[in-house]
Amino acid sequence: MIQNPSEKAADFLKTCNDHKLPVLVLVDTPGFMVGPDSEEQGAVRRMASLFKVGSQLDVPITAVFLRKGYGLGAQAMVGGSLHDPIYTIAWPTAEFGGMGLEGAVKLGFKKELEAESDDKKREDLFNQLVAEAYDRGKAIEAATHLEIDAVIDPEDTRTIISKAITMSLNQTKG
Repeated sequence: MIQNPSEKAADFLKTCNDHKLPVLVLVDTPGFMVGPDSEEQGAVRRMASLFKVGSQLDVPITAVFLRKGYGLGAQAMVGGSLHDPIYTIAWPTAEFGGMGLEGAVKLGFKKELEAESDDKKREDLFNQLVAEAYDRGKAIEAATHLEIDAVIDPEDTRTIISKAITMSLNQTKG
């Protein structure tokens, strides 16, 4: 049986958990693919395996959001919830949202966009709304509202990860 990426990730997490290995997750996910083709391939069932395994982890998770952190895909990558990692950091380039921001604008502002009859004005409105969504989704903004512990200089990543994992291992010994 061919595994999809969610199933492979779930198997990897099980292995880490079975061998008591801390998990480091480097997140850059636009979310899960949705739609009829995805549904036909059983995507929801396959993606659910990642949430199930993530919720059962006993080992510490450290999460680094590098770029995209959208929707349930991002949550699945970090154990099923942004509350689960022992430490969650983001690079300044990270973006957060419930889904891809362009798609969110198309869905969330559908009526407003359809109400604009002039193509150029509709495009300008769309671009303005997307820009606002990107501003709200920036890592530094998300850190004030979400479970992001810090927005860091990428140069400091290795040092911070090392400290977080060392701290978590010391806590589990005590």
